[in-house]
Amino acid sequence: MKYAVLQTGGKQYKVSEGSEIEVDKLEGIVENDLKFEKVLLYADDGVFQIGQPHISGAVITAKILEQKKGKKIRVAKFKAKARYRKVQGHRQMLTKLQITKIAVGKGKEAKVEEKVKGENPEVKPTAKKVKV
Repeated sequence: MKYAVLQTGGKQYKVSEGSEIEVDKLEGIVENDLKFEKVLLYADDGVFQIGQPHISGAVITAKILEQKKGKKIRVAKFKAKARYRKVQGHRQMLTKLQITKIAVGKGKEAKVEEKVKGENPEVKPTAKKVKV
């Protein structure tokens, strides 16, 4: 099973192709596509890629299904013996998304691995000799 973990709005969501999720409001018009590049983890049939912190070259494409308000919550403040009571309501703005594609490329990662394997002659030691 192919799935990924993406980060948006300070939260993380586990998604797979075809799944629907509700996230905090994102700017966009219904039926438009969004791309998420903050992919933290990618799994495909037991093979995992974990980002540090993100996987470079990974993109999750989602389609906006709906812009809506979430369920109403009530926030109550109360102080005993002071005749103080305050009730306030809140409805979070949400965006409903359908994940259409999860793509992981090896563009940047492959270049980084090649540089690490071979020694780079341009790198000079940074330590300096100091007389005491």
